[in-house]
Amino acid sequence: MKILFESEHINFVNVSEDLIFDYLEMVNDIEVQKYISNNRHAYTYEDEVNWVKEKLKEKALVFSMIEKDTDEFIGNIEIMDIKNNIAEMGISITRRKQDKHFGEESIKRLIKYAFETLNLDALELNVFDFNPRGIRCYEKCGFKKDGSKGSHGEIHMIIKNTNK
Repeated sequence: MKILFESEHINFVNVSEDLIFDYLEMVNDIEVQKYISNNRHAYTYEDEVNWVKEKLKEKALVFSMIEKDTDEFIGNIEIMDIKNNIAEMGISITRRKQDKHFGEESIKRLIKYAFETLNLDALELNVFDFNPRGIRCYEKCGFKKDGSKGSHGEIHMIIKNTNK
């Protein structure tokens, strides 16, 4: 897999069919799923193959994260829905790679990529209000709560590009 960019402990690569079983383990883990969607269901191998093919076809800005020391899959991080030079960010990390600071490291690196490479004005995200660990991580990376709440208990957060 070709490394697109990197941070201290993480290589960021394109999504790949080579990682389908890693994706399935992550997205079908109920402890991971509950923090990323209200629409919980079991994903199949075919679902993931189709997802990878679609993301590659779209040239989507979704990156798989690989731990440098072990070459193990960490999770996926994505920049999506760019409108008026502001994009939404999403992240999902496998349960076995959580609580190892990969979230903070990957988000900080994605912010740098979004602002320096893509020249975006801001990144925003939604996080469930029952996810204090995620909220704390986003705040450590510079995201601020903007005060609005979604209909499913989501908190909207944003970080602005201060170099513009």
